[in-house]
Amino acid sequence: MAQLICHHLSVGYDSKAVLTDLNFEVNEQDYLCIVGENGAGKSTLMKTILGLQKPVEGRIMVGDGLAQNEIGYLPQQKASQKDFPASVREIVLSGCQGRCGLRPFYNTQEKELAEDAMERMQITDLARRCYRELSGGQQQRVLLARALCATQKMLLVDEPVSGLDPKATAQMYELLEELNEIDGITIIMISHDIASAMKYASHILRVGKHTFFGTRDEYLEEYRRRKAYRRMIQKREAQKEEGEWQ
Repeated sequence: MAQLICHHLSVGYDSKAVLTDLNFEVNEQDYLCIVGENGAGKSTLMKTILGLQKPVEGRIMVGDGLAQNEIGYLPQQKASQKDFPASVREIVLSGCQGRCGLRPFYNTQEKELAEDAMERMQITDLARRCYRELSGGQQQRVLLARALCATQKMLLVDEPVSGLDPKATAQMYELLEELNEIDGITIIMISHDIASAMKYASHILRVGKHTFFGTRDEYLEEYRRRKAYRRMIQKREAQKEEGEWQ
């Protein structure tokens, strides 16, 4: 069974769907990139997968040893969140809250997990620094380390390079690629960067007016067909206008 199955899924707010009848599966170590125009419902879909809001219709199922609380999440950062007055270690440790249950403290295993995540993200030297003093790229590494404390199986990331400079952007993509290929973590990423999606993703989900789900190669083939079709229509229109003018 796949790690994640969305079956005839419709998502939205107040029972009003913004995306309808989505059907796709995500298997272990897939790298799924979700693309589409602004307002198409990408973030709403991700929040629904996380269980932060209920589906309007359809079902979301997890399997292959994945539990709902084992999905890590790296959300988009709001400006107010970038000024959060806590240490890097405190923020990373907070990713273990789902493991604590009713226990009001972190145990040794969870503290070790946080240290390992900081080392993996190369931010151990920042552990005592205040989060709001860090650069945008460093903050994203902290939040990614926090997400890793919640999962070793599946990671959902929403526009992880938004607002980052080119160097930090490249480093973030490299980290995600390593987590996918070396650590075997399934990645589901929302992105407006189609070029990077084509470079890193194994599968593409396009939402909006023309929904598509398939492998990267299938998406490229579908894109070529649509582009050829548009050229044909434009050529016919040009020929028609030329004939009318004559």
